[in-house]
Order: sequence, then structure tokens, then C-alpha cells
Amino acid sequence: MKAVFFDVDFTLIYPGPALQAEGHRVFCEPHGVDIDTSRWEAAVRGASSLLHSADQLYDPEIFIGYTRRILEGMGGSGPGLLPASRQIYDEWAACHHFSLYDDVPETLRRLHGEGYRIGLISNTHRCLTSFQSHFALEGLITAAVSSSGHGYMKPHASIFQAALTLTGVAPGDSVMVGDSYSHDIAGAQALGMRGILIDRSRATGTAQPLARPDAPGCAVVSSLHDIFEHL
Repeated sequence: MKAVFFDVDFTLIYPGPALQAEGHRVFCEPHGVDIDTSRWEAAVRGASSLLHSADQLYDPEIFIGYTRRILEGMGGSGPGLLPASRQIYDEWAACHHFSLYDDVPETLRRLHGEGYRIGLISNTHRCLTSFQSHFALEGLITAAVSSSGHGYMKPHASIFQAALTLTGVAPGDSVMVGDSYSHDIAGAQALGMRGILIDRSRATGTAQPLARPDAPGCAVVSSLHDIFEHL
């Protein structure tokens, strides 16, 4: 194995309060949109299907529509829905709204120290150069490809191939680590890469494999510290 590629959102970073239920309420208020924060989790689940694009082309309207559906699921309505959704979409690109998971810095530094090439492949409009700078990851990342810059979103084969080309590594010598089987793992596997699914919600406190029947052909871990036994 020569290269390890990572998804970014919910694999390396997680959103802070500004992009959770109460933050959405604050963003909505100036637009005259009233939402019920107690309906947050159900609204997010109800909107998730909108993130699956048939043609896999990057389109900001996919994410703006997803955000609008969340706000509607929390009871939001009226002409302010669209501008509120656009503002939240814009805020999602701001690194200061996010934090690194605790296992990220040590994992990336260990990979780099052991000679692995590290890549980022993200369905985002966030600047991945700014991401590296903000989180003090400069010098660790060999290649970074965002769907907004590339044009296609995961699981389209071309975004994985673009990252492989930048790192100079063949699919069979690489592994993709991400939190979404359908977007991160299945797309990588289709190209001949290996996959490691991270499921932080199923932390066991050990490095024992986690059972995920819906994630065939890939290792499942609850912490990035556990990926090394699968490389």
C-alpha cells in the first residue's frame, strides 16, 4: 500500500454549534424563518436522499436544496427559506465552523512518517488548501481534490482517478477512508482501490472489526487509529 486517501467532512472534521440545530436557527432568524430545533435529527434524516445525484455532477443547488429541506423539516417556511439556505451553504465552506477529530493529527503524521502518500477527496466547495492551513496540516498532504473544483462528486470514478493521478499511485496500491459506504467506499472499490469505512458511532474501545453487512468488501473501524492494521 502506497497511498491513503481520506474523505473530509465527518471523517477528518465535524461541524460545530454554528452548523447544528441552534446555529441554523440563528442563521434563519434574520431571514424571517422560524424553525423548531427539536426536530433537527429527523429533518436531517429526511433530507439525506437529496444528496444522491443521478449524474454525479457537482451542483451547489443540490446542497442548497438539501439545506432547504432540513429547514422545512424543522417547520421553516416563507420567502426567507432560500436565502437562509444559501447562507448556510456558504457557511459550510468556512473552516472555523469545524473541528478536527482527536485521532486525525496523530494518524496523518504517522502515515506521513511511514512514507505513505496522503490524499483528500471531498464532495465540498471548501478550499482544501485553506483547510490544510487552518488545521496546521501543511506538508502532510500530497494531493487534494474537491468535487466543486473537479466537476464530479463521489462516487464518480473520475474524482478518484484525478486524486490517484496527482499522487502517482495505481488503484491497487491505494485505500480510501471515509464515513459513507455509497459515496466514499463503493466508488473507490469500483476503480480497484481498497476501502476502509469509519463508523465513529460504533466505537468499541478496541481495534476489533465491526460488523456492517451494508458495507461489503471493506474493513470497518471506529477510529482512525485502527486503519493501520488494514494497510
